[in-house]
Amino acid sequence: MDIVFDINEIMQILPHRYPFLLVDRIIDIEPGVKAVGIKNLTINEPHFAGHFPNRPIMPGVLLIEAMAQVGACALFTQEKYRGQLGFLAGVNNMRFKRQAVPGDSLLITSEVIKIKSNFGWFKGEIHVENELVCKGELMFGMEKQSRKD
Repeated sequence: MDIVFDINEIMQILPHRYPFLLVDRIIDIEPGVKAVGIKNLTINEPHFAGHFPNRPIMPGVLLIEAMAQVGACALFTQEKYRGQLGFLAGVNNMRFKRQAVPGDSLLITSEVIKIKSNFGWFKGEIHVENELVCKGELMFGMEKQSRKD
């Protein structure tokens, strides 16, 4: 798989940092429309220590956040949305079909459905080895950010 954005380039787009940066690389992107990202899960992820100690599973809310971050990479690489900060505003029709566990490589796809004013909607899916982990729609709000790196 070709890398479009590595972790350093992703950190130029997203304000998130460890342990909340949930995308390792972007492998396909159509700015303002769609992005495909990868997150490799290891047992060293901090959430696995407590969710659950004897059966580590990535929490659903973090799967949702990973979809949102990939969507933000798609959106905020489009020139007219650069410099914006995105906030999760809602989740619709989210369905979880398979657990995500250490050793999995998540293939995350997020596609912009609609943008209206400072709000928008993504549809997202996560797969592991062609098996659906989860899918649903995310609503987000945007505002100008003032970042100091």
